Amino acid sequence: MNLMGIDIGTTSVKLAVFDESLKEKISLSADYTLDARGNTVEFESEKYWQIVSEELNKIRKELDIDALAIDTQCETLILTDENGTPVRKAIVWLDNRADREAKLIEAHFGRKRIYEVTGQPEVTATWPACKLLWVKNNEPEVWSRVKKIFLLEDYILYKLTGKFVTEKTLQSSTIYFDIHTSDWWDEMLRFIEVSRSMLPTLCSSGEYIGDYEGIKIVTGAMDQVSGAIGAGVIKKGIVSEMTGTTMVIFTPTDKVPAYDEASIVPCHYNYDNKYCLLQWTPTAGMALKWLKNALCEDFSFRELDKMAEKIAPGSDGVTFLPYLCGSTMPRYNPKARGSFTGLTTEHTRGHFVRSVMESVACMLKSNFDYAKSEVAEVRAMGGGANSSLWCQIKADMTGKRLLTLKNKETACLGGAILAGVGTGVFASVEEAASKIETDKVFEPSGTSYDECYERYLLYDKILNI
Repeated sequence: MNLMGIDIGTTSVKLAVFDESLKEKISLSADYTLDARGNTVEFESEKYWQIVSEELNKIRKELDIDALAIDTQCETLILTDENGTPVRKAIVWLDNRADREAKLIEAHFGRKRIYEVTGQPEVTATWPACKLLWVKNNEPEVWSRVKKIFLLEDYILYKLTGKFVTEKTLQSSTIYFDIHTSDWWDEMLRFIEVSRSMLPTLCSSGEYIGDYEGIKIVTGAMDQVSGAIGAGVIKKGIVSEMTGTTMVIFTPTDKVPAYDEASIVPCHYNYDNKYCLLQWTPTAGMALKWLKNALCEDFSFRELDKMAEKIAPGSDGVTFLPYLCGSTMPRYNPKARGSFTGLTTEHTRGHFVRSVMESVACMLKSNFDYAKSEVAEVRAMGGGANSSLWCQIKADMTGKRLLTLKNKETACLGGAILAGVGTGVFASVEEAASKIETDKVFEPSGTSYDECYERYLLYDKILNI
């Protein structure tokens, strides 16, 4: 069978098809541009479907598709009438206009109560509950026509099958979904004046729901969960870290951690009726790209690697703080800024490069320490996984075994696995995950980064006073 995963990202759609052994057969992608104005970030709802259907048809000209599943970001909101026709543009997950509504919700429920029900330790303007309350308060004519509330995956499933359904991982950050009961949180719904009839039927990930022109359509998972499935991060002790523009750390867990007023680590519903912790930082690979563009514009990333390899671990005392866009986890400070410290006349361009790589590894370790994660193995994804030097630095810094993956499109692969589970190709996600091929293995070499990490923490503390 040919199994497809569709990954709808913030500004691009990726589609990939795999066979039953999880070998990729074909893939393609399409980019698009959001309508962003200050705190407002929108996109024409119908265009999401237009892009997906056009790209799907391109692949179908090459081979038949037996089943597919979709992953998307969690908080992109599409509001429609009773016929599923959008009544306004989609409010993209990045949209931050509902700040006042977020404050109203937090004041009414309190952060502790919201965390204990939903797993979200903060109330931000990006959460769908806040967005819905904003529309109700600021666009009453639009609100009066809203009969169906979709998140992005739901909307594409509806266009494919006509079914008004959703899956539970996608709803984790709405703050009107109870991750303990796997049901809507009625108390929050009453506060924002949303009825259950306006919300889709809740399904599990990997559930067959209908057909589209001979293709079986299966519920997927939110992007980070789908990516974790595609990376084989499906049991406690194995975590993933993605060093792309940002860094995202995905940690499976059996239970929701107790509320900690000082913690901002969210706990999401996972595909297996368990949970996962999601940590992220706004700067990771972006820091190396900035350095390349600003100070090393005549060099390729491979050449930067070679420069850094010549420098001793610890960068001879140079420390970089990677806060080019502020800091989120483990220390929240949007006003934090990046810096190089410890410079002398003996330092070279290579020291700058290696210190940037080491700072991202320090950030990874500090997030592990902050969340008290039980980590036996790290699966590395994103552009950072292409650098063997960077992977080895991370393994040495954290003291953890680190693996890369042969298939880089893990979110699409996760979707294909769920499509296979929903159609009986695989008995379970776990069975399918046993077929995932890893690539390189990086064991801790014994190189000590203790002094480097202590320096990083010291400067980080000084900067954030």
